[in-house]
Amino acid sequence: MYHIQFTSPVHVHFIGIGGISMSSLAEILMTNGFPVSGSDARESDLTRHLEEMGARVDIGQRAGNITDGIGLVVYTAAISEDNPELAAAREKGIPLLTRAELLGQIMRNYPVPIAVAGTHGKTTTTSMAALALLEAGMDPTVSVGGILPEIGGNLRIGHSDTFITEACEYTNSFLSFFPKIAIILNVDADHLDFFKDIYDIRNSFHRFAGLLPTDGTLIINNDTPEVSAVTRGLTCRTVTFSLSGNGDYTAGDITWDPEGCASFEAFFKGAPVGLFTLHVPGLHNVSNALSVIAMGFCLGMDAATIQRGFDRFGGTKRRFEHKGVVGGVTVIDDYAHHPTEIRATLTTAKNYPHKTTWCVFQPHTYT
Repeated sequence: MYHIQFTSPVHVHFIGIGGISMSSLAEILMTNGFPVSGSDARESDLTRHLEEMGARVDIGQRAGNITDGIGLVVYTAAISEDNPELAAAREKGIPLLTRAELLGQIMRNYPVPIAVAGTHGKTTTTSMAALALLEAGMDPTVSVGGILPEIGGNLRIGHSDTFITEACEYTNSFLSFFPKIAIILNVDADHLDFFKDIYDIRNSFHRFAGLLPTDGTLIINNDTPEVSAVTRGLTCRTVTFSLSGNGDYTAGDITWDPEGCASFEAFFKGAPVGLFTLHVPGLHNVSNALSVIAMGFCLGMDAATIQRGFDRFGGTKRRFEHKGVVGGVTVIDDYAHHPTEIRATLTTAKNYPHKTTWCVFQPHTYT
């Protein structure tokens, strides 16, 4: 596999540069001195932003866009095998990387790469963790799968050793990553158009955990069914968290405000480590927060710093997002499309101040 080195920039061409993830990767490379070009089916704010930074962006995909001097071509799973640019790159013998492979290669250039995995909660937890890292003065580079208002989008370019990103299991994408710290929030049956069954999914997460070096740290939800199938045989440090009290980090004395947001005391191996208050609703977010607390203490933060990160976090777009009130009806938008996520969203709604709940659901994925 082609290795990206920040110390040796090459011209990188992105097929489908206008996607939210691809444009972010392009921006990271440009910030580190890489010449970038790319193509997309249509112009957008993202493509215009990259052009303003100095990228060459062609609208429409054609073999002629693969010019001399390109050292690497990056493409997404949405690009078909007969794509003219992909074919031209292969004909010229130019190295190829998928989007996930490039993200993994970028991680290799940071001494402290953090990956947040799990069937549910990746965007929320990555956002929580990123804000805690910012409050700790760690100046991280952040790549998140949703819009985080506090960083002005889905990407923040930092100037430190720390990089944090979501790690998606679909098509085994996260097996191309190189984390030093990994969080696994949960392991559930999803993406069954790709995975055979839950055993196949657990094996994928086990392989992901196995990517951690001996001096790395896995932070995992100990309430995950058959959690040992994920953690067996690992050589890295393993830190657990749990809502049921069966983990290194646990939560107690949970109380709720009128909008369903929790305050709780966190414990490490039974000893209190701090009082925390969240500004996003739901018990599932207490679990997400425990993983961030574990990460924070692993990195030397104190409870006050982590809480300042929680104080900044009011949610990401389409994650129990308050859209407004119309005719006395409060409208909440949530991306939940898996049965477990829908259950968590509806449970959260029950704690919200209201008289009647109406749910309008759009079936969205195979699961």
